[in-house]
Amino acid sequence: MIEIGSNSISFETLTNQMDLNGDKKTIAYILASSDYVYRYASEDYLKFELDLRKSIINAAISLNRSRFSFRVFRKSRCNPDYWSRTNEGGFLLQNNVKPSDAINDIYTNSSSYATECSTAMVIVYYKALVDVLPKELFNSLFPEIYLMNWQHLDRDIGIVDYPNVHDYLPGDGRYFKNPDVDPMTPEWQGENVFDLGDGYYYGHGIGIGSGETIISELNKYRIENAERSAYLLDSAKRPNFKHLADKYLSFI
Repeated sequence: MIEIGSNSISFETLTNQMDLNGDKKTIAYILASSDYVYRYASEDYLKFELDLRKSIINAAISLNRSRFSFRVFRKSRCNPDYWSRTNEGGFLLQNNVKPSDAINDIYTNSSSYATECSTAMVIVYYKALVDVLPKELFNSLFPEIYLMNWQHLDRDIGIVDYPNVHDYLPGDGRYFKNPDVDPMTPEWQGENVFDLGDGYYYGHGIGIGSGETIISELNKYRIENAERSAYLLDSAKRPNFKHLADKYLSFI
């Protein structure tokens, strides 16, 4: 169920008012059909979440279609015109470079970049925000970007890993765990993915596929005589949609 202010709103009314289609319509249907009450201060807050979730999906698909490569941290690479590669394998924004330009360069010059899956997930979040927020706002919110893993993701994005959520939604970050991974291939201990809807996921290094496809791929990298299969965790990573919407709505 969706409540805007103190009023519940039907899926049909929402679709007509916001002219929803595609992924946004799918997400709105899941929210409106749920037994859980999703509350928004105004229609603008709901619209922002739908826009950002759609942008996350688009950014994930675009990264998959690019020539952005999978490499472990010790073999990562980046475009030195925009980023400095650190000793730990992360990418630190160069001085006097606009953050939005640096994020966009990963997509336009993708063959210059390579890293592992958690960094790819972080890149998707930044790209999604570049495409939703005005450039001036994005650059003021994220002046010092360090691309590596979740620990270095800017606090304004506010990623939280929620256990046992009521509904899994397109645009959610998910994780497939490989409990019996071969110690010789620790990079395959799991796969960070984005939910693209209809049972499909994007994970850097594996690409786009069904949950069964991703599990099958991870199972190739288990110890000999392993008895436990890889599996999808019952949790979802989500940005702080309300906080980001506050920043956006105060700016426009």
